[in-house]
Amino acid sequence: MTTGDGDSSNPNVDEAPRSAPLTREALYALVWSEPMLKVGIRYGVSSSYMAGVCAFLKVPRPERGYWAKLAVGKAPPVPPLPDAQPGDDLVWSRDGQRIRVERQLPRPPSSVRRKPHKSSMPLPTEHPLIVGAKAHFEAGRLPYDSFYLKPANRLLVDLAVTKTGLDKALAFANRLFLAFEGRGYRVVIAPDGEHFSREEIDEHEVQQKKRGYNNLWAPQRGTVAYIGTVAIGLTVIEMSEGVEVRYVNGKYVRETDYIPPKRGRGLYDHTWTTTKDFPTGRLRLQAYSPYHVAKWVKTWQETKGRDLDSQIKIIVKELDQATVDIARLVEEGERKAAPELQRWEAEREKWRKEEAERRRVQALKESRAELREIIARWVESNHIERCLQDIELKVADLNDSEKLEVLKRLKIARELLVSTDALDHFMNWKSPDER
Repeated sequence: MTTGDGDSSNPNVDEAPRSAPLTREALYALVWSEPMLKVGIRYGVSSSYMAGVCAFLKVPRPERGYWAKLAVGKAPPVPPLPDAQPGDDLVWSRDGQRIRVERQLPRPPSSVRRKPHKSSMPLPTEHPLIVGAKAHFEAGRLPYDSFYLKPANRLLVDLAVTKTGLDKALAFANRLFLAFEGRGYRVVIAPDGEHFSREEIDEHEVQQKKRGYNNLWAPQRGTVAYIGTVAIGLTVIEMSEGVEVRYVNGKYVRETDYIPPKRGRGLYDHTWTTTKDFPTGRLRLQAYSPYHVAKWVKTWQETKGRDLDSQIKIIVKELDQATVDIARLVEEGERKAAPELQRWEAEREKWRKEEAERRRVQALKESRAELREIIARWVESNHIERCLQDIELKVADLNDSEKLEVLKRLKIARELLVSTDALDHFMNWKSPDER
């Protein structure tokens, strides 16, 4: 936790409510204008939590002891805010609300960037999205009447696989992702602020024209490769095929593996055959446009004579070239959607004004009703007090024993009928604006 007083009077730092979204730029201005402890207090979280937000948005922050050094003029220079890379999150919200971030139209990489990327840092042997993924998939449950894994964690690499095909799918995805990274293209879980969509998948080796409901696992956010600033969704699917099976003792076995019992007196073979989908162990890669306004899908799949690993270079090259088409489709889609978006924004603004007017009228109604209730209580309280005071005036005409009895009863009456303090109620009354 950082310490020190710091200067919180920076005019560039807004006094935003705790629930307000925080952009990278705003967070950068905050953490270099006051200690992390104060930044955390602004948003109702700890300083260590805010440090995690800085890491999430890739915002540099002061090291421990920075504010003490600043006080004596020995602080190091403030590092610049690095440019956001494709796929980086640009905004954080304390209450977790999904925030749409306006970005520039996606652009394919320049011809220079299409050459293999050379980095001073060697590529890892395992891509970050693959690290630890196997344990999550293996811990998942098997849905009813299906071989495909359903992990509980939904922020994982986008795979639709069985337990027997998991290792192969992870190995292929790892090699594919590293091939992208080797060209300088990032492969990440889609950022929340992008609001990307995931293309439906069909696990059948011979894809069906009409896709019915499948019970396959789906990630909360897809896996995307950023080529230039164009995002391309990636899903690795283990394919299945229709196989003739026989139902034997509560489970299905392939008809080719079925061994009928030996015939004998009183022995009946209570089984039957049907067709059921079984995993093939062969993989398909489905690449797609995650942009709502641009429909684009391409697949590569294994055959018995050719696996996907041998096609990785071709896949990367074709997806590199496809960015031009996807970027054009997005631009056309945005242009066509602009009138509808404007209409929606106008309707939303109209609804917002109507809602504000409704709330204003409701606040006025409730405020007036509460004020009338306060006045009614005050009138009732005055009547009660006048009655009790009248009784007190008449006590003087009574004898001592009667006077004592009446005063005793007056005390009990005042305790039962606690006097309403109109000023207290009036101070607690909420005006329409306060509501």
